[in-house]
Amino acid sequence: MATNWPKPAEGSWTEHYPELGTGPISFRDSISPEFYALEREAVFKRAWLNLCRVEEIPNTGDFLTKPVEAADASVLLVRGDDGVIRAFHNVCRHHGNPLAHSDNAPGPSGEISGNTPQLTCRRCGWSYALDGTLHDAPGGNPPGDGYDLLPVHCDVWAGFVFVNFDSQPRQSLREFLGPMVTALDDYPFHKLTERYDWIAHNNSNWKIFADAFQEYYHVPALHSQQVPPEVRVPNAGFTCGHFQIDGPHRLVSTAGTRRWLLPKEYMYPIERATRSGLVGPWHTPDLGELPMAGLNPGGIEPWGISNFQIFPNIEILFYGGWYLLYRYWPTSHNTHRYEAYTYFCPARTVRERIEHEVAAVVLKEFALQDAGMLGGTQAALEFDIIDEFPLNDQEILVRHLHKATGDWVRAYSDEQRTAGVA
Repeated sequence: MATNWPKPAEGSWTEHYPELGTGPISFRDSISPEFYALEREAVFKRAWLNLCRVEEIPNTGDFLTKPVEAADASVLLVRGDDGVIRAFHNVCRHHGNPLAHSDNAPGPSGEISGNTPQLTCRRCGWSYALDGTLHDAPGGNPPGDGYDLLPVHCDVWAGFVFVNFDSQPRQSLREFLGPMVTALDDYPFHKLTERYDWIAHNNSNWKIFADAFQEYYHVPALHSQQVPPEVRVPNAGFTCGHFQIDGPHRLVSTAGTRRWLLPKEYMYPIERATRSGLVGPWHTPDLGELPMAGLNPGGIEPWGISNFQIFPNIEILFYGGWYLLYRYWPTSHNTHRYEAYTYFCPARTVRERIEHEVAAVVLKEFALQDAGMLGGTQAALEFDIIDEFPLNDQEILVRHLHKATGDWVRAYSDEQRTAGVA
């Protein structure tokens, strides 16, 4: 069946962004311990990083810890008496014991959560108010100023809680996100609070996994059982409809519908039974007016999916009535922790709940097909036999992520050299 996939209006996408070049690129930035050491300083200790959403700590005294290995940190997020969410290093000022603790085992990503009227160290008994100020030091009066919890810069955009480890962030959170991302200001994230999540550890560099969701060139080959026949046919000419770059952030949009009409043999039986699957429930609730100029800046009709990749390590994929969030947390130069979350409107019926669970499971299967390949990709790259890899027009965002990361590392290295000379 002939299909006319969306094409750029003028020229190729690489011609739209000539600064990215068109030649082969190196993936040595994904196998080098030396580059990773610089990347931690230049990127993960300087960029704004999303740790959670406001719904995870909704009430006064709610707290949550988040490990950020690439920044050598454990972050304590807490909602204060004034309703403000603040971030601190999870370290008591007395003997350095982790401040937040729980009688229960931490979650799968090392997180601890709970509710408390004040933050008290279980080793020494020092206690802190919810705004981080030292409240009491047993055995005597508090030792004076200078012993409050160490703060981490924290800000919120559209319900997403971000932190920045730099002593003086170079940009506010909103400046950092830029107009392409903040065009989503009015998306009703707050209505989508039913969440399904899974967390895994992958033997690959974080950028290698991110690359798998920045291009759909691999879809016909790797995901052949879960895509329409017209996509699966070799040389069908399947392309994404729109690519966009704004600073270090990226966007890719595809055409599509809420339901892909697959032949019976290419769909799990439960997908037909529940009318839900890879692209989510076939019928989604009306969320009201959506910011379509932000969601679909390329004006694709029919619009299917938009994938916003917020530098450095999160992706938000919009499917209309629900969305999917990925985070990639480096744990070494060739390993990372992968987090995936699906968000839906709270189910109103048992059927809707089942639709949500089926969509979450089928999406997990889809992602695991990518994840299952990446340890081998990493191992093969580390043979370091090939250093030039060609990228086609549909892989422009892969080119951009590696360039943006390299630019941040070079800027940091230049600053260090300048400071050394001075």
